[in-house]
Amino acid sequence: MQTNATYTSLVAVGDSFTEGMSDLLPDGSYRGWADLLAARMAARAPGFRYANLAVRGKLIGQIVAEQVDVAAAMRPDVITLVGGLNDTLRPKVDMGRVRGLLEEAVERLAPACEQLVLMRSPARNGPVLERFRPRMEELFVVVDDLAKRHGALVVDLYGAPSLADPRMWDVDRLHLTADGHRRVAEAVWQTLGYDGEDQEWRTPMGATTLPGFISRRTADARFARRHLLPWIGRRLTGRSSGDGLPAKRPDLLPYEGPVTGSQGAESVHGG
Repeated sequence: MQTNATYTSLVAVGDSFTEGMSDLLPDGSYRGWADLLAARMAARAPGFRYANLAVRGKLIGQIVAEQVDVAAAMRPDVITLVGGLNDTLRPKVDMGRVRGLLEEAVERLAPACEQLVLMRSPARNGPVLERFRPRMEELFVVVDDLAKRHGALVVDLYGAPSLADPRMWDVDRLHLTADGHRRVAEAVWQTLGYDGEDQEWRTPMGATTLPGFISRRTADARFARRHLLPWIGRRLTGRSSGDGLPAKRPDLLPYEGPVTGSQGAESVHGG
């Protein structure tokens, strides 16, 4: 890791987390941690270039098939890779296959950039994800091992108490709020060796009075109807909310602000 680092290009690879859901902009498109990070890096490096190949809902096999070689061919200074979590949330998953595909991705990407960045993805506290935690933690063991073998950096978002707070998550309970994405951008920024602007990004929000029982149950019912049941339906039928969508920012071009309007909130939420 550099101190007072200066990188001139960034390519982000992944799924909805890297696409930026649910950091919603006024025009209905998404921003997200990768855009925030690119903006900060661009302020340090004139002519800074940025591409974001992420598409919501992508499994690790799709990320390898559709994004990895494209990212490697761009040969940027920094590549971020976050993938495999959607696989762990499927009803059935072959973790050996996930491990092999993630290893394939890292082996292709690490030689193609100055610095590869991997992540231990954040997880919201709550009952829905509890049954998937063993799979997630198995995935993170693979991430740590690959990072050691290939000289990649690991951003530990899973171990950050702030990002486990339900208030950091959107109403779909699958994607971070704008403040959550801001904290992720800060975490990656510091991991890359830049001077931190928020040393308390891991710190949870202050305590507040919990909603009453009836309010919580009403919110749970609304969440199940609007988000959980459609999400389960896509898992069971093999569909994805990203089917047919293009990459968020497919070309490695000078960064001039967020791309707007192409992949907005009108599309179905979820992985």
